[in-house]
Amino acid sequence: MAVERFHRNYGERARLALIVPPTNTVNEAEWGRLLPAGVTLHVTRMPLHADTTSEAGRAALYADIRQASGLLAQAGPDVIAYGCTAGSMVSPLDALTGFIERETGVPAVATAPALVLAARALGVSRVALATPYGDRLNEHEVHFLADEGIDTVSVRGLGIGAGGAHEYVQIARIPLNDVLAHCRAADHPEAQALIVSCTDLATLDLLPRLERELGKPVISSNLATFWAAIRAAGLPDRLPGMGSLIERA
Repeated sequence: MAVERFHRNYGERARLALIVPPTNTVNEAEWGRLLPAGVTLHVTRMPLHADTTSEAGRAALYADIRQASGLLAQAGPDVIAYGCTAGSMVSPLDALTGFIERETGVPAVATAPALVLAARALGVSRVALATPYGDRLNEHEVHFLADEGIDTVSVRGLGIGAGGAHEYVQIARIPLNDVLAHCRAADHPEAQALIVSCTDLATLDLLPRLERELGKPVISSNLATFWAAIRAAGLPDRLPGMGSLIERA
């Protein structure tokens, strides 16, 4: 659906709107570094929703999504992105983004669906999965991917969140060297790509190095969502040195 365009002093090529969880400090930072010339970023926060399966959990998620996306829509964005992996593992794949689009009239993307679309764009159906999460959320992600035709041949988490949502603030504090080691350990020879899950896990500087070392695409939550967002906004930009996804797809 088209967004009505007026004169813009900034964001003349596109305005990207982004919803992130309250404690997330990585998503905006990495997107800020990815922005092509003439593209601006506009962000709001909403509560974290790890429960996307129960009736009550979904009702709470959709209520908060309605409010946050409604506020962002007033800024006249070309696309609205929900930047949360755990909170966007909703089936069918277009359920959450379709809801945002119906509520706002603005094209929408979300992180978990973007991971699936990114894998499909790269021709990938078998992945290794690196996350900062505990077993329960890891299992949920494995099932979510399987429902979309993506087989997870190995999964490795860091256990954050197993003791409660208050632990998630620790994710952004993980040193890059530790993230790198975790991603290496999560890979599997049968995987066609490595998915690094969570928008609050710093990965942008590691993607080219990991791809060279592993010899396969590495798809992070933030890169996949950004790629989906700029494509939904009609931008064809390729960004060299930022990973196979945004260089090739």
